[in-house]
Amino acid sequence: MTMAADPFPVLEEPPRRTPVRYETEVLVVGGGSAGVAAAVAAARNGAEVMLVERYGYLGGLATGGLIILLLTLDDGRGRQAVAGLCQEVTERLARRDAAYFPPREEWGRSDEALVHRDRRRGLVWGGGPHRVRYSVAFEPEEMKFAFNQMVEEAGVKLLLHVWACDPILADGRLAGMIFQGKAGRFAVKAAVVIDTSGDGDVFAAAGCAHESEQVLPWLWFTAGGVEDVPSVIDAGGGCFQTIGEGKVLLPWGATEKVSRRIDATSPEDLTYAELECRKRVMAEMDRLRREIPGFAKAHLCHIADQLGITESRRLQGQYVLQRADMDQPFDDTVAVTGHWTKYGALYHIPYRCLITTEIPNLLVAGRCISVDHRVHHATKEIPACMATGEAVGTAAALAVRTGVDPPKLDVERLRKRLAEAGAIVSLER
Repeated sequence: MTMAADPFPVLEEPPRRTPVRYETEVLVVGGGSAGVAAAVAAARNGAEVMLVERYGYLGGLATGGLIILLLTLDDGRGRQAVAGLCQEVTERLARRDAAYFPPREEWGRSDEALVHRDRRRGLVWGGGPHRVRYSVAFEPEEMKFAFNQMVEEAGVKLLLHVWACDPILADGRLAGMIFQGKAGRFAVKAAVVIDTSGDGDVFAAAGCAHESEQVLPWLWFTAGGVEDVPSVIDAGGGCFQTIGEGKVLLPWGATEKVSRRIDATSPEDLTYAELECRKRVMAEMDRLRREIPGFAKAHLCHIADQLGITESRRLQGQYVLQRADMDQPFDDTVAVTGHWTKYGALYHIPYRCLITTEIPNLLVAGRCISVDHRVHHATKEIPACMATGEAVGTAAALAVRTGVDPPKLDVERLRKRLAEAGAIVSLER
């Protein structure tokens, strides 16, 4: 097939009439962990909220991507750094025996036996000396169910199986978004829009400043019927024990064997990655059955529905959080996160990192917030994404209630409201 030369030829489309199917106060685009947190927080704070997701389930990479590890809710020194809605969903999972995490009294301990136990679960990473982290392994279908419950209980209007297409820009503001589904195009108008798309689809389409990274693609997968899982892991099976008898998580899908980095916003690159990564997963499963005794009778349970893309576009907002900001508190801190591979590293995330410079009623949360490449390795993780989602959802609701644009919101009021809801907005050394 011959591809058109770049720049592509232009097709002039005739004007069209797009029905405005919904109007809401807060529109959240993207139903991953950040989007769920944003929608739930906004609704619990009194806003009328619509959450729109392109897939048929909530959770994004935390569920469909099989990144079924919350890394991490602590600071590497035994203190909790992320709480709020992330803590709530952890407790919901625990009540259904769908999560594993070390008890509070063990956090920060350097006991080798405890560290080894948790390393088998995929909860210990980075360079030593190692200590017990407050990280969580969970079952993805149960996470979907927990997110569904939280959204439904909060009164969020949920719409699945539709794709955000175009921003509705008017007088320097974002009046809403146009979506595409099998029933055609339609518009949703909103007072405040939150971009939790992961790839920054909304802020990029709206013309906001951003930067992009190319990444190695990979797919996580799970296998069942593994015999003597701890021994298999200790023998170098390259897997983690996960929820379920004889079940393991294989996290990287032979990433090193994929030949090139991809642009995660390119359909051509994504197609290559999907096909290549699935080949590698099947080859790896064949190798494990052939070479690892405990895998002799194992079966493939699930290859992730979504490529494990953790970096593409990143906003360049009112502030870009940098590596030099580690351990630096800010007057407008609205979320805090540790670092899953570094003990004691702590980042205070200022509200300014969640605000665009161009669109006053557009907020951003999740892995595409305004940070540099090094800090991104901490803020892209699910707990941090939920923390920033909770922050912008709360901010959006307060902005609607007080009749001001999000950048003009009283940040102390926002911080106080987040703390009242159980979120951590300050963690001093």
